[in-house]
Amino acid sequence: MTMYEYSCLPVVFGLTLAPFFLGIINRTKAKVAGRQGQPLLQAYFDLWKLLHKGAVYSRTTTGIFILGPVVGLAAIVAVLGLTPFAGCPPLFSFIGDLILFAGLLGVMRFATMIAALDTGSSFEGMGASREAWFSSLAEPVLWLSFAVLARLTGQFSLGAIQSEIGSALWAASAPELALTALSLFAVFLAENARIPVDDPNTHLELTMIHEVMVLDHSGPDFAFIQYAAALKHWVLASLLAGVIAPVHTGHAWIDITAALLTMAGIAVATGLVESVMARLRLTRVPQLLVGAGALGVMAFIVDIMR
Repeated sequence: MTMYEYSCLPVVFGLTLAPFFLGIINRTKAKVAGRQGQPLLQAYFDLWKLLHKGAVYSRTTTGIFILGPVVGLAAIVAVLGLTPFAGCPPLFSFIGDLILFAGLLGVMRFATMIAALDTGSSFEGMGASREAWFSSLAEPVLWLSFAVLARLTGQFSLGAIQSEIGSALWAASAPELALTALSLFAVFLAENARIPVDDPNTHLELTMIHEVMVLDHSGPDFAFIQYAAALKHWVLASLLAGVIAPVHTGHAWIDITAALLTMAGIAVATGLVESVMARLRLTRVPQLLVGAGALGVMAFIVDIMR
């Protein structure tokens, strides 16, 4: 396998397995609740069905509404190209690529928000406002996590950072890495609108954040949004997996198998969190994110004091 083919693996795995990741979360929640639950491949079936439906557009919307899902999907696919996985280098890697990583996540978020605002609905505007509010708290936590990892590894590229994280670094800096992993898990839940920040399965007016912004989308546009959301789950879970279970044996398929099992474990953990916790009140969500930021600051301070 050439180096180019090797670096394509993270993109291939993400594009093909991201909806399956959501299937594991939903099946875990169903099993904990004592239900049979959806098939693990349900997300693929839903995407296929949506792609074969027609889209309906309100007369109040403009081209911004149509471009929102396309731009959002393009942005997260570009992020996928910057994300390492299972020791495989990302498709695109350069010093400072983590800045572009965070910036593209912001572009995806902005595209969804502005498409929601383009409908002229105060309901969707409310969701966009909440999304902006919580993301403004979650993004600094992501930056703090990047800062800690960059300081621990001495690298400023996502691929290089992940390649430096291993058993030796865990033995030397376990508290910092553990605190950073907790911060990244909080970012994963917040950015993907999961419990306790938001409930992806509810459509109650007072609780929706992400779902309310996409209520007017239909057909292929809604499929793009759903697929982009699945890819965002995969990307952020990949970052977390690279921290909590770095496996670098030198055998590609052993590393890949270990990484896939770790991703499945993160999906199960997400399902368990959503099964045992209720969604927080909106006024409590900032406290959760500030607490996650405090963990990142603590990790940074512990590393400085060594």
